[in-house]
Amino acid sequence: MSKLSDQAFLLSDQYGDASNLDARIQLHRRFSTNKYGWTHWAFDQLTLPPVCRILDLGCGPADLWAENLDRIPAGWDITLTDFSSGMVAQARENLRDCGRPFAFGLVDAQSIPYDDASFDAVIANHMLYHVPDKVKALAEMRRALRPGGKLYASTVGETHTWELFETIARFDPEGQFQHEIPTYTLENGAAQLAPWFSAITLHRYEDDLEITDAEPLIAYVMSMGEAKSVFTDDRLAQLVAYVNEQIATHGAIRITKDTGMFEAIAPRAATEVAN
Repeated sequence: MSKLSDQAFLLSDQYGDASNLDARIQLHRRFSTNKYGWTHWAFDQLTLPPVCRILDLGCGPADLWAENLDRIPAGWDITLTDFSSGMVAQARENLRDCGRPFAFGLVDAQSIPYDDASFDAVIANHMLYHVPDKVKALAEMRRALRPGGKLYASTVGETHTWELFETIARFDPEGQFQHEIPTYTLENGAAQLAPWFSAITLHRYEDDLEITDAEPLIAYVMSMGEAKSVFTDDRLAQLVAYVNEQIATHGAIRITKDTGMFEAIAPRAATEVAN
């Protein structure tokens, strides 16, 4: 099984708590060329009525909501869920003093424990490529949505951060660190959504990274998969020296990003399908 969707690996190594994700988020916050951040842009895409029920699957530390608190309509009833209890705990903590009610739950997207047609919107931010059975998860999302309800499912493209993995490969001649292209991408996402949803639209977020400090880039690398076994003392020192040399020579390390969000509608009738 791919480590991108190996839930045992993800819980034990990657997402037992928010620390690895935070290391990655901090790099994007500091060095993204698009200064209108992802969480604000993603919130902008939520074209929903002032009164509605929203299910967030894979909410992580709840940054989408914590960073848009003053923009959330009073009539939105929001349930935040994740398959990691550590992430749910962090989401609770981050919203503990926010002054508005959120519901929380430990949920596997492949078996959503809510009634049919319970929600007006389902949000799946950068999480579908971590789900072992996406067919089952998408069917569950469709089931949980009311007819005409919306799915917002973000992901990355196949070339997202490719320069980063080229750099890693320089210092991993044995190929221990395997870069896997996600199975749900901007290139193939619409086709995967089409059996369950109609009017599928891709919204792209224009951004790249220009990194001028080695430390957060190294922290990002070390948060990933096999990095701790690949980058032991000497090899890590070589990577740090290389990154610092590149920044000194070129002023920054530039990394391509390719990110976006699919918006799709739960059909009102069985015959209503995507084009």
